[in-house]
Amino acid sequence: MDFPEDLLYTKEHEWVRIDNGKAVVGITEYAQQELGDVVFVELPSVGTEVAYMDPFGVIESVKTVADLYSPLTCEVLEVNHELETQPELVNSSPYDKGWIIEIAISNMEEVGHLLSHDDYMAHIEDTED
Repeated sequence: MDFPEDLLYTKEHEWVRIDNGKAVVGITEYAQQELGDVVFVELPSVGTEVAYMDPFGVIESVKTVADLYSPLTCEVLEVNHELETQPELVNSSPYDKGWIIEIAISNMEEVGHLLSHDDYMAHIEDTED
């Protein structure tokens, strides 16, 4: 599995790419493999404010339905509208074309709650044991 070293992660398997007070959020390769084939992604509206670790959307696969959790308190700046007609991009390109939302970070101190690449790898190993 691929876990880019330049990203931060949550224990709930979201990834975060931070740049100048903004961030792009998606789900990890581990999460998409566990979900199976993604058939629907419920996206929030632009302008929605979401608190740290509150759900911002839903992802549905052939196996299950799961909440998507906000890794940071934020305002949604943009959503990946391609997922409305091509939800499978989450499976085929989780770190590139399958991104889910772009956010404006409201509380930069929360970044300290996110996992580094190495910490996320350890979390995955613990999850699989």
